[in-house]
Amino acid sequence: MVSNPSEYYHKIKDLETLWKAKKVVDSTIHPNTGEAVFLPFRMACFVPTNMILVAGMLLPNPSIKSIIFWQWANQSVNVAFNSANANKSTPMSLKETEIAYVSAVLTSCTIAVGLNQAVPKLNLSPSLKSICMKLVPFTAVAAAGTANVFLMRGKEIREGIDVFTETGERVGKSKQAGLAAVSQVAISRILTNAPVLIIPPLLLARLEKTQFIRNRPRWIMPLNFGLITLSLMTALPAAIAVFPQLGELKTETMEKEFRGLKDTDGNPIDKLYFNKGL
Repeated sequence: MVSNPSEYYHKIKDLETLWKAKKVVDSTIHPNTGEAVFLPFRMACFVPTNMILVAGMLLPNPSIKSIIFWQWANQSVNVAFNSANANKSTPMSLKETEIAYVSAVLTSCTIAVGLNQAVPKLNLSPSLKSICMKLVPFTAVAAAGTANVFLMRGKEIREGIDVFTETGERVGKSKQAGLAAVSQVAISRILTNAPVLIIPPLLLARLEKTQFIRNRPRWIMPLNFGLITLSLMTALPAAIAVFPQLGELKTETMEKEFRGLKDTDGNPIDKLYFNKGL
């Protein structure tokens, strides 16, 4: 109970300062290394970094060269984000990173080009075929983005990542935790891309039929970019919040060496924690 209003005010201000500092640290410092993440590849920069890429992949009637270029650019940025925000308790060598990068880009371009070539040949009505073509970018990006995450962070699944107790004591590496971390990040990536690459093109298709937009065709590109920006700004926080960065697993579902663990007081440990990454 604070009887002095001035003291209460200062406590509130101190608390606000503390939370602000925590937000800065959480968005800047990598939890495994304690070092600052390179600014362009922090999750706080995900929206501005990706806006141009997403807009490029949604350009109408893209050529093969355009598809390959934007998929290459997108997957290159994805590699950088996945590497910068991965669980660093199982680091990758330069050679492993190079192999993962080439594999992710090749997968993305193959899927994107294949879909763009296959969809026009489908025996569908023009309107349905048009909608399918608008969904091609999402399908390609979601599939390639998932592959990118698993390729860039596959070592975490093969060799495991650090797991620790509620008090922060490291107890070893778990492949189950590695699989959980990478899978959750892959799902978050899909949830981020879904609204961005589905909602804007479908809304834009409806808007293009209105007399207002027909009389102002120059508004189409700014509208598209604005819809993409709004969708990305809304989707990213929600997608990241689906799974907490500090993941947990019940020891009974993990490897044998983590079952039957006890804390310093002799109490059984039924949960272990891990850094999921972003």
